[in-house]
Amino acid sequence: MAVVTMKNLLESGVHFGHQVKRWDPRMKKYIFAERNGIHIIDLQKTIAAIKDSYEAVRKITASGKSILFVGTKKQAQQAIQKEAERCGMYYVNNRWLGGMLTNFATIKKSLLRLKKIEKMEVDGTFGNLTKKEVSSLQKEKSKLEKNLGGIKEMKELPGAVFIIDTHKEQIAVAEARRMGIPIIAVVDTNCNPEGINYPIPGNDDAIRAISLFTSIIANAVIESDNENGLKILENLGDEDDGVQTDASNKNEDVEIEDYSNYQPTEAKEEAAEQDDSDGQSLVDEDKLYKD
Repeated sequence: MAVVTMKNLLESGVHFGHQVKRWDPRMKKYIFAERNGIHIIDLQKTIAAIKDSYEAVRKITASGKSILFVGTKKQAQQAIQKEAERCGMYYVNNRWLGGMLTNFATIKKSLLRLKKIEKMEVDGTFGNLTKKEVSSLQKEKSKLEKNLGGIKEMKELPGAVFIIDTHKEQIAVAEARRMGIPIIAVVDTNCNPEGINYPIPGNDDAIRAISLFTSIIANAVIESDNENGLKILENLGDEDDGVQTDASNKNEDVEIEDYSNYQPTEAKEEAAEQDDSDGQSLVDEDKLYKD
């Protein structure tokens, strides 16, 4: 099944770039033509870039690393959160805090603070505080949740960063490059594709286009997780082939057990009486079958 079709891209308006006067000359190789003062993006190159990005995401997630979804512009916020949560990855959709990658140790402290306040809400600590103190903590929690809620469970730096609009997210791009983290990004005609590991030329302003791009990356993550799950199941199946279960052992016991000396209960009682009269025990009383 194709990752994306030309029809999907056209319906989502991926081919519409910015006005000619707002273009970045470094995007020239991705521009197909100019129509009514607007640059038209070459969708053939977009499809090729999407396939490369899709494979890159699959390999990164297959190695056990995470993908960080980044998109703080209004058009991208909802799609970024929805698709990141769908594939179980982290996201930043409100504001990129400086040092989120380059100073992750400090960000971790803020995450611990957020979790501590959440715990205080649950364990009854708020009941022992004044209304003013509770209000102050709730405001602090709300602020932290807004900026860091999408990376609350992130324990280490991500394996790659997926960015919508590198022109707006210049700080995120700079930090990822400094930390050597691969960047997968949607680049419009006003963006600089240089320094981006996997640039995807396309419209980064239309909600439908943004939703399409983020869903494709999320699908790559989900597909990789499914493949890993199947491999684990196959490995478990191979291990089970060499292991004998309790049921198989019981079946073997039944086949080995000797029934040649088996006698019905009545016959055993008669034999026992006869043994008592003779003074010789032919049947071990401990082994008698009892109803």
